[in-house]
Amino acid sequence: MKSPFFPSSLCRSLFLTLSAGLLLGACHATKAPRSYQSETFTSETPFQYYSSREAEGACEVGKRALLSQGYQIGEEKPHSIRGEKFFRPRADEATRLSITLVCLPSSLGAVIYASALETQFEMKSKGSSAGVSVSALGSVSLPWAIDKDTLVKVGEETVIAPDFYQRLFDLIKSLDT
Repeated sequence: MKSPFFPSSLCRSLFLTLSAGLLLGACHATKAPRSYQSETFTSETPFQYYSSREAEGACEVGKRALLSQGYQIGEEKPHSIRGEKFFRPRADEATRLSITLVCLPSSLGAVIYASALETQFEMKSKGSSAGVSVSALGSVSLPWAIDKDTLVKVGEETVIAPDFYQRLFDLIKSLDT
């Protein structure tokens, strides 16, 4: 009579399990590099502008620049301004562009640091049905379509394009006289 335990089938099962585990591990190991790994922290930056004004005066000029382009000023502190503007690239999409200006004293007067954040939204529809309840008959659910459109955030990214900041600082420079 043969033993219910077969060493060759056990070895085969163990080999297949280990092989599958190694294959899955190899697939998992090929992840894309993280964003912070490519961060360079160079001294040359498009995110700053030097003004001959004091920090509060430089922020006032930055505020006027944002207001002149249709930005709504939200958070405002003595040395920082935050403006937002909304765009509708397509009927089912919306974009919010938030610009933060931070004004700090420097040996030349003040330096304005700018950072912009672009947030993308998409319109999502959510359908549902309505129900009617009559005490004598019970509850009846009818397929009346009730659509609710909702903007859902689908992405957010810091704007890093040097030409975007150059345009902003060119406007600030024209107002900084």
